[in-house]
Amino acid sequence: MKLEDWQLNQNTPSVRQKILGWLNLRPEEGARTLLMFLFYTTTSVGVLWFEVSVAALFLGEYGAEGLPWIYLASSGIGAALGLLYSWMQKFLPLRHVIFLIAVLMAVPVVLLRIGMHPALLGGYAIFMLRLWVEGIYVLNELTTTITANQLFNIREIKRTFPFISSGILMADVLSGFSLPVLRSLIGLPNILILASGMMLVGAFTLLHIGRTYHQFFPDSPRRRMQEKQPDFTARRLRGPLLRYVVLIVSFFVMIQVLLLLIDFQYLSQLEKNLNVQVEEIADFLALFSGVLGLFELLTQWFISSRMIERLGVFFISMLPPVLVVTISSFSLLVLGQPAVLFWGIILLKFVDELLRYTLVASTSPVLFQPIPDTMRSRVQSMVRGVAEPIAIGVTGGSMLLVLKVFRTQAGSANSVLFQQFQDGAFTALILLAALVWLLTVWWLRSRYLELLVLSAERGQLSLSDVDLRSIKRAVVDALDRPGTEADKQSCIELLTHIDPRNVGDVLSPLLARLTPRLQRQSLEAMLDHPSLDYLDRVRSLIQNPLQPEVLAVALRYIWLTETNPDIPELRHYLQAQQDPVVRGTAASLMLRRGNSHERAEATATLRRMLTHTQERERVMGCRALGEAVYMQALRLYIKPLLQDESLRVRRALLEAIASTHLEEYYPSLIRGLRYQSTREAAMQALTRLENDAIPLVLSIAEDIHQPDIVRNSAWKVMGRIGTLEALNALVSHLVTSWGASRRSILRILLKLPHDAGIEAVGDRLGRRGVETLMNQELMLIGQMYAALLDFLPERLEGREADLLRRALRYAQSDAQDRLFLLMRFLYPSSAIQAASFNLLSGSPDNMARGLEILDNTVDLPSKRALLSILDRRPDYDKLQSLSDLVPYTPMAASDRLRYLLDLRHFLSEWALACCFHLARRQLWGVKVDQAIACLRHPAGFVRESVLSYLQVASPRTLRILLPQLGQDPNPLVAAQIRHLLFIMEQTTLPPQPSQPALPSLPDA
Repeated sequence: MKLEDWQLNQNTPSVRQKILGWLNLRPEEGARTLLMFLFYTTTSVGVLWFEVSVAALFLGEYGAEGLPWIYLASSGIGAALGLLYSWMQKFLPLRHVIFLIAVLMAVPVVLLRIGMHPALLGGYAIFMLRLWVEGIYVLNELTTTITANQLFNIREIKRTFPFISSGILMADVLSGFSLPVLRSLIGLPNILILASGMMLVGAFTLLHIGRTYHQFFPDSPRRRMQEKQPDFTARRLRGPLLRYVVLIVSFFVMIQVLLLLIDFQYLSQLEKNLNVQVEEIADFLALFSGVLGLFELLTQWFISSRMIERLGVFFISMLPPVLVVTISSFSLLVLGQPAVLFWGIILLKFVDELLRYTLVASTSPVLFQPIPDTMRSRVQSMVRGVAEPIAIGVTGGSMLLVLKVFRTQAGSANSVLFQQFQDGAFTALILLAALVWLLTVWWLRSRYLELLVLSAERGQLSLSDVDLRSIKRAVVDALDRPGTEADKQSCIELLTHIDPRNVGDVLSPLLARLTPRLQRQSLEAMLDHPSLDYLDRVRSLIQNPLQPEVLAVALRYIWLTETNPDIPELRHYLQAQQDPVVRGTAASLMLRRGNSHERAEATATLRRMLTHTQERERVMGCRALGEAVYMQALRLYIKPLLQDESLRVRRALLEAIASTHLEEYYPSLIRGLRYQSTREAAMQALTRLENDAIPLVLSIAEDIHQPDIVRNSAWKVMGRIGTLEALNALVSHLVTSWGASRRSILRILLKLPHDAGIEAVGDRLGRRGVETLMNQELMLIGQMYAALLDFLPERLEGREADLLRRALRYAQSDAQDRLFLLMRFLYPSSAIQAASFNLLSGSPDNMARGLEILDNTVDLPSKRALLSILDRRPDYDKLQSLSDLVPYTPMAASDRLRYLLDLRHFLSEWALACCFHLARRQLWGVKVDQAIACLRHPAGFVRESVLSYLQVASPRTLRILLPQLGQDPNPLVAAQIRHLLFIMEQTTLPPQPSQPALPSLPDA
C-alpha cells in the first residue's frame, strides 16, 4: 500500500482540503488567503474598468504622444501618495491606514467623473483621470503587499501570495469580457462610477480583514513602535540594509521603466494600426486584457507557486528580463516591416504582462522579508511609493526628450523615417532596461541571503575589520591607565591573538609597571616567540624582587633565548630557600643546557623534590621533568608518582611523560582518559605526542565498550593533534561511525582552526560524499517517521509505547542535528547556524526565516525533502517527501518493531531498550539473532531490557543463556542475572508451556 492510500484510509480529506491542496495552500492559511484574494479581485476589477475606460478616452482626446506627459506628472502624485502613506502610519494603526487608503482610491474617481461635464473641467478631467490611474496603482500595490506581509510570514507568502496576486488576473478576465457589454448598456463614461463602487467593495473587505485578523497588525502607530525599538538593531544592520535597499530600489525602478516603455510602444502601435473609434479601442483593450487574464490565471494558480518553490525566487526573477531581451532583440531586426513589428510589440506586451502579474508579482513581497519587521512597512512605502513614482517621472521626461530630438532630426512628426527611428529608439531602450534589470537581480541574490543571515543571527564584528596599529596603541593606553586587572588581562589576550609574533614590542617596555599576574601573562606570551631584542628588559626585570611564578618564567625566557647562556648563574636558584617553582625551573634548564656535572646537580635537586613530603614540591618537580630533555636516573620515580595520592602530582606527571616521550608509560596516558580527574591532563599530554598518539587514541575511540565521554575525549584528542594523519583518521571514521560518535567527529572537524577539518572532508570525501552522509541521515529520519505512523497512539497504547515513540522522536532530532552539522561542510557556517537557531526557536516567524535561509543556501538534490522535514507539517507529509529515499509500506506494529531491531546499529541505546520493553508488554516475538546481539550490547540497560523480555517471552531460552552470560560488568545487570538464576533454580518448567512459544524465538 502506498503512503497516499494509507493516509486516505486513515483520514479522508474533505473537499476543502483537496481544493487547498490543488492550490498549494495549507488549511490554516485558507481563510486569510481567500479574503485577500477577494479584496484584490474586487479592487482590481474596479481599477481595470477605470484604466481601460480612461485609456480609450485619453487616446481619443490626446493621442499616444500625450502619454509621456502623464508619466512625468504621475511622479509627483505617486511620490506624494507614497509619502502620505508613510506619514499616516506615524499617527494611525496600520489596519486603519490601509482601509482609509483603499477608500481614498475610489472617491476621486466619482468627483472627476462629475468634472467631465463640459461646463466644469471637460477634457482636463480626462487628463486628471489618466493621471489618477498611476496614483491608484501605487496605492493598490502598497496596500496589497503591506497587508500580505502582515498576514503571512516569509514561508507562507511563497505559497499564498501567488494565489492572492492572481486576484488581478481574475479581474483581467472578469473586467475584460464584461466591459464591452457594460459599455453598450450604460456608456463608456458611466463605467467610471461602477469602477468606483467596486473599489469601495474592496475597501470594506479590507476593513473586515483588519478586524478579523487584528492580531497580525500592530495596535500602535509606527512612531510609538519606533520609540520602543532599541537603536542597536538599526545601527548593526545599517550597512548591509542600506546596500540591500539600494538594490531593491533598482529592481523596482527597472520594472517601472520597462512598464512605461512597453506600454508606450503598445499604445503607439494600436493608435497607428487600428483606425477605429474610441469605443472600439476600449473593446480591443478589454478583450486583450481578458484573454491575457485567462493565461495569467492558469499560470498563477497551477504553475507559479510550484515553479518558485522548485526553481527559487531569483531564478524566476531572471526569467522576465531574459524573455524581454529576446523579444525586443527580434523587434529591432524587423523595424522595416510595420505589420511584423506591430505583432512583435503585441507579443512583448503579452509576455511582459503575463510574467509581471504572475511570477514577478509572486516574488516581489518576498524580497522585502529580510528587512526588520519594524522597518519593513516604511521601506516598502519609500520604495514602492516614492522611488517608483520618481522613476516614472524621469522616464516620462526622457521619453519627451527623445521624441523632441527625433522630431527635430526628421523634420516632420508624421514622416515614415521618424516613425522608424522612434520605434527603434524605444525598442533599444527596452532592451537596455531589461539588461540592467537582469544584472540587478544577479547582485540582489547575494545581498538577500547576507541580510537574512544578519537579521537572524545579529552578526558580530571581525578582528580583520580593525587596524592593527590602533589596536596596539589602545592596548598600551589601557595597560598604562588605571583599570581592573581583568580588563588588562583581556587586552593582553587580544594582542596575543591578533599579533602573537610581535607581542613583545608592546609588552616588554611595560613589564616593570605591570602587576605580578600581568607580568607572568606577558612573559608567557613573549616566550611563545622569544627574541633577543627583549632580553635586556627581561634581565633588568629579574634584578628586582619578583614573585616566584614570575621569576620562574623570566628565568626560562632568558636561559632559553640566549645563544650562549651562563648556566652556573642558575646554581643560586637551586638553593633550598628558593621557592619550589624557581628551583624546579632552574633544575630543568640545567638538565636541558648544562654539562654533565651541572646535570648531576640538577638531578639531585629534582630527586629531593620528587620524594618530598610536601605536595607543592612534588608537583613542581614533575613539571620540571617535563621541561627537561634528559630524565636520566629520575625514571625510577615515575611509577610511584603515577600512584601518588595527590591529583595535582598525577596530572603534572602525565604532562611530563608526554613532554619527554617516555613510550613505556604511554598506557598511563590512555588510562588517564578514563577518569574525570585526570582526563583533561591526559588529553593535553596525548596532544603533545601528535602522530605517536594516534594508534593509542584510536584504540580507545573505536572501543564500543568504553563510555561515550571517554570515546568523545579520544576523538577530541585526534582533532587537537590536527596532523594530516589525524585528520584522515577522523574523516575515515566519520564515514563508518554512527550516532553519538558521528556527531562528535563532525563537531570536532568543524571546530578545527582555519577550516582544516572542512578542507579535510572536502579533499577526502568531496561534495558527493557529504551528500551521501546526509542522505543516510534522511533515510534514518524516514524510518523513524514510518515507525511513528505504525505506532500511532490510537493503534498502540501503554507506557512502553509512549516511551518508544518519544525515543524515536529523539532519534529523529539527533539526526536533524547531524544534518545541520553536515551542511556546514558545504555551505557558510553562519547561514546554517542562523537557520538552525531560528528553527529551534519554535516561533512560526523565526522558523519561516530559518527555512528561507536554507532555501536560499542549500542546493542539494534532496533539498525539498530536507525543508519538508524541518517544517511544521504532519508526519505523513514529511514521510511522503522522503519517498524517493525511503519507500513506505505500512506494517503491523509487531512487524515494524522487528524491522527496527534489524536497524539496531543505527538506533540509540534508549530506543533499542524501549523496543524490547514494548515487545515484553505486548508479548511480541523477536528474532533469535536480534535478542542474542542485544545481549552483547555495551549499554547495560539494553542488556537489562533483553533479559526482562526473555523472562516473559521465552523462559526456556533464558534458562539456556543465563549460565553463559557470566559476570556482567554492569552491577545492575549482574544483580538481575543473579536474581533470574535464583528464580530458575526455584522453579521447574512444565513439559508444555502454558502459552504457545513465540514463533521468532521458540523455547528450547
